[in-house]
Amino acid sequence: MLKDARDYVDGVLSHNRLQLARTITLIESTLPAHQELAREIVDKLLPHTGQGIRIGITGVPGAGKSTYIESFGNMLTELGHRVAVLAIDPSSTRSGGSILGDKTRMEKLAINENAFIRPSPSSGTLGGVGRKTRETMLVCEAAGYDVIIIETVGVGQSETTVASMVDFFLVLLIAGAGDELQGIKKGVLEVADAIVINKADGDNVNRAEMAKKEYETALHMLMPTSPNWTIPVLTCSSLEHRGIDRIWETILEHRDKLTASGEMAEKRKIQALEWMSFLLDEGLRQWFYSTPKIIEILPQLRHLVAKGKTSPTAAADTLLAHLKRESDS
Repeated sequence: MLKDARDYVDGVLSHNRLQLARTITLIESTLPAHQELAREIVDKLLPHTGQGIRIGITGVPGAGKSTYIESFGNMLTELGHRVAVLAIDPSSTRSGGSILGDKTRMEKLAINENAFIRPSPSSGTLGGVGRKTRETMLVCEAAGYDVIIIETVGVGQSETTVASMVDFFLVLLIAGAGDELQGIKKGVLEVADAIVINKADGDNVNRAEMAKKEYETALHMLMPTSPNWTIPVLTCSSLEHRGIDRIWETILEHRDKLTASGEMAEKRKIQALEWMSFLLDEGLRQWFYSTPKIIEILPQLRHLVAKGKTSPTAAADTLLAHLKRESDS
């Protein structure tokens, strides 16, 4: 039986970890009754959000994201921060559940009383970004977590989406993997606020420094996204805990500069409006495919398109025409 919204809100605001986890489960649910209650809870928590530093982290396979986040998160808790890690998991195509097991990848951080790790199944939406990630981030802020880290699956569409909901977007790379650009898409570099070369330890230190220079050269060719910030390229060793503090200093410097110029407030305002547009698009899509007439005629139209007996344009026009007549009636 569902509790009253106030029970969830009070639990989150009192920093009750169990109630926080239950609230996030409710937010991620697709059941209509759960979605309605979740909307009410998020609205009530909204006045208690906005004070955290929101960080997005992505990286190429093998870049050591989990090790980096664990080292970074533990350092932040030692400095007195409370850290929430929202790890976007690729979903199992059979069960729809998360398959990476984030808490087993960050064992020390998982038992840190000032850290909260939440795997968020992507459910196949938006290139790997959980549809409810933004709401989960807000709930964590309301629960007193002042640093929110969103870890993404890999390099692609999900990265640019996560970049559109955080204050600082960090791209984690490694040196000595052949081509130093490692297939990183230009679009990902364009939304980065910093590039970090991880695993700069042992025999890899010189390669990391060479990779740093190559990326600095590549970044000179890109148009800066902010007039108030130049994208730095940094090196670190997550295993040896070197350079991690410099990255945090860079994040704080970025926040101070953008806050002083008014750009941070404007950025968050634009992000909220973009998220509303995204949710509207998602809602319209769900409504479209759940309309009885569309359910009735869609299989036949798909068959005709696949057989080449009608064009995709004509089929789409037919579907939209039916939808328009239904909405007008």
